[in-house]
This record gives sequence, structure tokens and C-alpha cells, in this order.
Amino acid sequence: MAQAGMTEITPIPLAQLTTLRTGAAPARMLDASTRDELVSALRDVWATGDEWFVLGGGSNLFVGDEPFEGAVIRVLSNGVEELPSPHAGRVRLRAQAGHDWDALVAYAVERGYAGIEAMSGIPGTVGAAPVQNVGAYGQEIQETLVEVELIDESTGDVQTVPAAELGLGFRTSVLKHHYGSVPERRAVILSVTLDLAVAGDGTRVVRGEQLRRALGLESDAPVPLAWVRERILETRAAKGMLLNPDDPDTYSAGSFFQNAIVPEQVARALPPECPRWPVQPDLDAVTVIPLDGYGGIVPPMAERSGDVKVSAAWLIEHSGIRKGFKLPQSRAGVSTKHALALTNRGRATAGEVAELARFIRSRVHAEFGLLLQPEPVLVDVEL
Repeated sequence: MAQAGMTEITPIPLAQLTTLRTGAAPARMLDASTRDELVSALRDVWATGDEWFVLGGGSNLFVGDEPFEGAVIRVLSNGVEELPSPHAGRVRLRAQAGHDWDALVAYAVERGYAGIEAMSGIPGTVGAAPVQNVGAYGQEIQETLVEVELIDESTGDVQTVPAAELGLGFRTSVLKHHYGSVPERRAVILSVTLDLAVAGDGTRVVRGEQLRRALGLESDAPVPLAWVRERILETRAAKGMLLNPDDPDTYSAGSFFQNAIVPEQVARALPPECPRWPVQPDLDAVTVIPLDGYGGIVPPMAERSGDVKVSAAWLIEHSGIRKGFKLPQSRAGVSTKHALALTNRGRATAGEVAELARFIRSRVHAEFGLLLQPEPVLVDVEL
């Protein structure tokens, strides 16, 4: 039985709650509309020893066809609080885990707070963003993330954890459940605190090669944050990466495969026309160090020289998989707009989506020797 302060509901099929539209109704489902309800719900479920997972926007989740035998906790908390920053010209935003991510970006842009505008239009909730270190066009949440408040499964305790302890990397953290492995730390984020630059006039110079290229910028003149957001939203819509009930290409989990991070010598063996970007720190990013942990020395940037990020979309298309590709008799297909997205073209089963994913992985591996890794969290699905 659910405790007071949370709501146990009749389980809803996960196909209705995930953007990829797969998954049956789980054995148990609880709604948590506030931070305290989320804490209560998790402690209640953990006390049973049952399997569990939390569900935010359902945009980065691929669920199998058989009913999940454990409990699903829907994170419905929301709200944004403005806090002073110890850094001049900056402000902090603390958002609840269930708050819509794009709504947070819109909130920041409207007030002239810079640092997350390139991540406009990414579906999902704020609490999920640090788990996979969300990013787009060269901008990642780790550049502005100060800390998260989380509850740890092993103890049931609520803690405030600095970003430096989350093991943030390319689309990963110690909290992420990668395919074929378990998270290094089983915990759930309750709130997220970001440190953003205050652009007094609402404009900012755009730095970073990927973002400048996406925006078509050639000069270093400051541009309005609102303009950056609008252009990013237009770009994502053109790729079918904005949720739109009238566009079947958006019934996906976003990018199904991660861009591959490979050593430089491996990248050199790929065709020269394959897009690639050096993996290196953003020299314009602000490193946020908690004041109580500052000993007068700024830690050195992590050495990432030698690693190269290569385009998974290019690898897929040049292994013979074109946009719109479908296996015979399958209701799953590659997006007609973006080779990285696998879409549900109409009541496709998880088995059909998985079959398509396996086929694509095998083609890319056979052609280029790289094994693409899935980006969504997979629940009761094997590739």
C-alpha cells in the first residue's frame, strides 16, 4: 500500500507514457507530485525489495513488450526557484526533478540567463538531464550544473551532491543505467541547481564550433538568446526531434544511438568525409566549485586529448541504412528526417524496434568496425 502523501494509481500502459510508444502496463504505478511525495514513494517501493524505475517525460526510455513486474514511479514535481550565485554576473536556478526541461530553458532565455539555450527542445524532465549529461550542438548541462539533490537507494537518505561527484561524461554519469550494465550509484534526483550567466541585454557571443555552425554564424557579434533558441527549435523540428503528434517521425526516443567516442587513430581509419569533432573541454565554460570544497586551487581540466567524436548518423547512412528505412513487414523504421532516430510507425512492438536496432548495429559494425551504443535506457529489452 502507498503511504500518505503519494498516489497509487491503476497502472497505465507504458506505450501511452513513452515517446517511443512501447511497453505494457507495469505491475504497480505511483504518482509523486512533489519532492516530498517522491521521497515517500521511493522509500515505500524500496522497502518492498521490488524492481523499480522512475518515469519523467518518457523520452529516453525503451521498454519491452512484457509487463514490467516491479513499480514505476511517475515524477510529476515541478517549479523553479531563483537563488543568488557567488559568482559575479551569474544567477542560480533550482528546478524540481519533474519540471519540463524545455520549459526551464524557456524560463532562462526569457530572463536573459545564458548557458542552456542550445539545449532548447530536448524532451524530458529536469531530473533526467544530469543522468545522461544532456547536450546539443556542443553545449552540455555539465557546463552549468552546480549540484543535485538526490535520494540514495542504499540508505534512503537525501543528500546534496556536487556536480563533480556525478562522473559526468559524454551522455553519461554515475547515475545512468547503460545498456548491459548497472548504474555505479542507484539514486534518484529530486532537484537540480544550475549556475547561469546573466546577459543584461539578452544577447551573448556564441562560442563553440558545433553551435556556431548550427546557427550559421560567421561573425563574433552578440546575438539574442531568444534568437538562438528559435533557430535551435527550428533545426530540431526539421529533424523530427520536437514532439509533434501530427508527425510520426517524433514517435521515437530521440537519438537512438550515441555518436561514437573513439581514439584518434581509430578515427583516422574512417573515411575522411565522416564528420568528427575533437573531444576537449569547452574553454569558455565556467567550472563551478562548491565554496565549502574550495581549497584555493582550481582543479586541472580533465585530459581528453586523443579522443574524437564521430557522427553515428553518418556511419549509419554510409553503411547502407537510409532515412525512412524499414525491415520487411515491420512497423518500426528509421526517421525520414534523421538517421539516428528509430521511430514507431504505428503500434510497433518493442521487438520490432529492437530488431531494427540490431540490424543497424550489425551493418555499421560490418562496414566500419564500430559497435554503436544505444542512448536510451532499456528496460526488459535486449539488443
